[in-house]
Amino acid sequence: MSERPKIRLYVDHALQPGQTVDLSREQANYLFNVMRLGQGAELALFNGRDGEWRALVAVAGKRGGSLICDAQTALMMPPPDLWLLFAPIKKARTDFIVEKATEMGAARIIPVQTDFTNAERIRQDRLQAHAVEAAEQCGGTFVPTVDDLQRLDRLLSDWPLGRRLLFADEGDVGRSALLPDLVAGDPARLGQGAGWAILIGPEGGFSPAERDRLRALPFVTPIALGPRILRADTAAVAALTLFQASLGDWR
Repeated sequence: MSERPKIRLYVDHALQPGQTVDLSREQANYLFNVMRLGQGAELALFNGRDGEWRALVAVAGKRGGSLICDAQTALMMPPPDLWLLFAPIKKARTDFIVEKATEMGAARIIPVQTDFTNAERIRQDRLQAHAVEAAEQCGGTFVPTVDDLQRLDRLLSDWPLGRRLLFADEGDVGRSALLPDLVAGDPARLGQGAGWAILIGPEGGFSPAERDRLRALPFVTPIALGPRILRADTAAVAALTLFQASLGDWR
């Protein structure tokens, strides 16, 4: 593989040797006005499917431009089949969760409406843009899908067969996390080959009815996140870290 350029750009375009990629007005402004690239400059492109490619600036205009793919600089690196479900909180902290989940290797990000969720709506397009920016910055080749807000009860009623759900229950604070036990257990109990999901609750926690329902579902495993109650954004990072170190691609 060739040396990887430092400036990276996500494009919704096939990537292969000699491929021409036309730029949107926003992309051209970023590359040519913000980053000050000119004709012949190198940058990296990725599309979430074809790995990362070095590209050269062919045309640098004020309102547009084009790039030409040169050589692949990194293979496609898909994350584990892991979803992150979380209740939206304040705007900046919701942005933080999406950015960190992208950096840490979530394959899908699902904002959920719980009984105590304060936010009744989100800007899905803005959160998806944050995921793209995070992937550009962290060197990843995959961009997770950010779903629109979904009701937790409906999502649980239509839960896909075989996918395990790790439920970060604030009621278990101070108890040992269960992930090490899962790793040491029987492979069939681990659900190897099936997908996983992590559920993080809102600032006010889960309602008693939600906790009772979650604990009764056969695909749910409650986990603790240490001896202290964590803020929702901290809990998301902690849970993703535990998963990646025990069951994900950090091993």
